[in-house]
Amino acid sequence: MSTAQDERNTAAESASTEGNSGNSESWLNAPNIITLSRMVLAVVLFAMISRGGQWIAATAVFLIAAATDALDGFIARRYGLVTRLGRILDPFVDKFIICGAFVFLLEKPASGVTAWMVIVILGREMLITNVRAFLEEQGVDFSAKWSGKLKMVLQCVAVCLSLFSLSPDVTSATTHTVRDITLWSAVLITAYSGIEYCYRAIRILRSANSEA
Repeated sequence: MSTAQDERNTAAESASTEGNSGNSESWLNAPNIITLSRMVLAVVLFAMISRGGQWIAATAVFLIAAATDALDGFIARRYGLVTRLGRILDPFVDKFIICGAFVFLLEKPASGVTAWMVIVILGREMLITNVRAFLEEQGVDFSAKWSGKLKMVLQCVAVCLSLFSLSPDVTSATTHTVRDITLWSAVLITAYSGIEYCYRAIRILRSANSEA
């Protein structure tokens, strides 16, 4: 009997070791590698903004990074490669590159980015990230809504236009006007989505308390 128990324990330990080995390898998949490459591109972009002078190239780097955001999500869902690391890393890198771009652009007065814009964007992202983490720990689905997706699109377009407008080859007043309108539109939808998400979180918490 003792021998049978020892054999079961050995088998369990072997399975556990194999499972852990599989888990350690599974995180290094194509979507996560693409996500990590986006973080590298973000650092390259920040260096280019800080250095200045290569604004068309910086715009191209940002566009490539934005494209990888859609690519890694598609591959993860299409081929069943969604991992816990990916669920954490992907939104973090998204916020890293967007918020970082706005912070670095703030150093360039001609970019059209102001301190108030950066405060609204950073404040919203920090608040909603913490709210989402808290609710999902309670098992509540707090996935993105249309306002959050629109916010991301407008922020990306605003960063592109800000980078592009800094090029000395761009002298059109229309470009700068469109840039400013897009920047403020991004800020307004960012603030709106933050308020909407907070209202939604409050409703969820009230509903949970009433059921308790």
